[in-house]
Amino acid sequence: MGVSGSGKTTVAKRLAKQLAWPYAEGDDFHPEANVSKMAAGQPLADQDRWPWLRSIAAWMSAQAADGRNTVVTCSALRRAYRDVLREADGQVRFVYLSGDVDLIAERIGYRKGHFMPTSLLTSQFETLEPLEPDEDGFAVDVSPGPEQVADNVIKQLSATA
Repeated sequence: MGVSGSGKTTVAKRLAKQLAWPYAEGDDFHPEANVSKMAAGQPLADQDRWPWLRSIAAWMSAQAADGRNTVVTCSALRRAYRDVLREADGQVRFVYLSGDVDLIAERIGYRKGHFMPTSLLTSQFETLEPLEPDEDGFAVDVSPGPEQVADNVIKQLSATA
């Protein structure tokens, strides 16, 4: 979880490969209307997010039913959004990719072909509710770069398993 540009996709792909777990890109679950809205620079409203989040949770439940752990990217910026994801079968653990707004804005500037414009980053940071102590998960600083971040996540997962 984390704001756009925090490295969710890059880190998740590394984790999925290292752990040999199925991977899903949360953005792929967005209906076309959501993608169009964001591409036009309009933040999503909660009514746009609920069906999207439920479809991610349904995918996680289907994987859990087949006995598989998964890696899924999702901004999950608010606790209410994470609560929907927690409805999935199995244990849902969040990894919050935390970073400085300037670093993340710089990284977004290097991205090509993504529908999320840098102009929405401020609204994402305003919406962000970091993990609370009673939520299953932990924060990882993104400044070291994706390889080190993935290694740090695996260490944390091992320590809290």
